[in-house]
Amino acid sequence: MTTFFILGALITLIVLGLPIALALGVTAVGFYVLQGDFFILTMVPQRMFSATTSFTLLAIPFFILAGNLMNTGGITKRIFRFADACVGHIRGGLGQVNVLASLFFSGMSGAAVADAAGLGQVELQAMNERGYDRDFSAAITAASSTIGPVFPPSIPFVLYSSITGVSVAKLFLAGVVPGVLMALALMIAVYFVARIHKMPRNEKIDWKEIFVSGLDSILSLFTPVIIIAGIFGGIFTPTEAGAVATAYALVLSMLVYREVTPRDLPAIVWDSLIHTIRVMFVIAAAGFFGWLLIQQRIPNQLVEAMLGFSESPALILSIIVLILLVLGMFLEGIAVIVLTVPLFLPVVKQIGIDPVQFGVIMIMCSMVGLLTPPVGMVLFAVSSIAEISVARLSRALMPYLFGLCLVLLGVVTIPAISVWLPNLVLGGN
Repeated sequence: MTTFFILGALITLIVLGLPIALALGVTAVGFYVLQGDFFILTMVPQRMFSATTSFTLLAIPFFILAGNLMNTGGITKRIFRFADACVGHIRGGLGQVNVLASLFFSGMSGAAVADAAGLGQVELQAMNERGYDRDFSAAITAASSTIGPVFPPSIPFVLYSSITGVSVAKLFLAGVVPGVLMALALMIAVYFVARIHKMPRNEKIDWKEIFVSGLDSILSLFTPVIIIAGIFGGIFTPTEAGAVATAYALVLSMLVYREVTPRDLPAIVWDSLIHTIRVMFVIAAAGFFGWLLIQQRIPNQLVEAMLGFSESPALILSIIVLILLVLGMFLEGIAVIVLTVPLFLPVVKQIGIDPVQFGVIMIMCSMVGLLTPPVGMVLFAVSSIAEISVARLSRALMPYLFGLCLVLLGVVTIPAISVWLPNLVLGGN
């Protein structure tokens, strides 16, 4: 009964439009007030503070700042130009470029909204100038931006690691193969959509342009190499990698490309600060709410209920994935992670699912949620930039959502897709 009361109150507050952080906090505080346990409320500041002081979480503001520097420092334009030279001749032209550029950029920022808002503007402008259908351009821009949080580095993986204790390095490696598969699925979808609608493409491969644009963007493309090589070479931790990525982006933007001046820095830092505060406020509120769940033994009750319903790991995992996808339609990705990981992790451990595999499943489900109404953040960001309605964009997204869901199904049913590479490089559990 307690479980239904707590979760029911939380869902009601969210449906009423209360921000997720406030909904989490009000539910937890309200429960103790109704119970008369006022003395426990003295723990609120301590629990909220401790939830945000993990060393791992320091990576979040650094990767957010790195992404903003790349968006304003000319790095995204160079990435897009090189991607255009590489795959612009394939059917669908700039649609294929859009996906490949997002894959390159995802190795630097780790945030879908940063990809959609920064690189997305460059992509949409280029596609509009070459006469591409606005719905097509907006749909593939939105869909390709979801590669970022799956392919390393990844802000959601950092958050998942801070909650579960799973190695960030393992999670980063686990996202490599699924991230590449997401890109391939989107490129195949673009190819068929482009054939049906007879969309343009570059006439032939321009080897000179590949060389020139590659030379111009090589320092930008070196960012993920530095991050990944540094982490797995033992030079710095995944958290320190965020600081390295920020420093490198700052050097490129200010000293090499010279597209960011000291006057631009306050606005860039302020925007990064606002984004960070939003994320950390959710994490802080979730810290106290999570403590409530543990104190009331709700995860244990959920484990018993799901195992009592069925002993089939496949069926239980399917139910969890379905719940995650439905939640993704109403909550943004960070909220889904902080709300459901404490609930579902004991369940997946009990049925023998690798927490690393579940981490990839969790992030991919939240990425699908970013593209689905009524609360898909990427959906609304791209809709605003492209100046088309959310309804039109949602319809145009269908072929790409289908491709992403196929990859998600593969990750759910074939554990090796996510756990093979981290086990190969870092060893098994």
